[in-house]
Amino acid sequence: AMEKSYVSLFLLLIVISCALAKDAGKKDSKDTTTKPKLPQTLSRGWGDQLIWTQTYEEALFRAKHSQKPLMIIHHLEDCPHSQALKKVFAEHKDIQKLAEKFVLLNLVYETTDKNLAPDGQYVPRVLFIDPSLTVRADITGRYSNRLYAYEPSDISLLYSNMQKALKLLKTEL
Repeated sequence: AMEKSYVSLFLLLIVISCALAKDAGKKDSKDTTTKPKLPQTLSRGWGDQLIWTQTYEEALFRAKHSQKPLMIIHHLEDCPHSQALKKVFAEHKDIQKLAEKFVLLNLVYETTDKNLAPDGQYVPRVLFIDPSLTVRADITGRYSNRLYAYEPSDISLLYSNMQKALKLLKTEL
């Protein structure tokens, strides 16, 4: 008798999840008629051919186990500064090439880790983390009031900071 109730419960779960999936499907088809939407990738436009991690936890795990530094970009989709930086970042051939040597994560929300906001929660901001999982507070941009902010005109500084994150890594390990 016990087994039978498990089976019926299991079937009920399948029915519920199918119903939910159908609803989700309906919503999507309505949206596409009003506005064609490109498939959302984890890159969010920062480099579609690069491998991006999905969560902060996954990124930390990958950095530790691959012994690659982690680069985290905090941004917001509707922030003009974020969009401007994203555009030059994605179009910068050398940065896109160098980015392959990093574990990559871009976030449109804040994590609970205070270490990722050493001087506040602003966007866009870019932080580097060592495979030892130490935030590299020493790799900063050019603004004293927002240490990890970069404007589009700072793209070459960001590039050299990426090189710095990789170089210091080699000497420390």
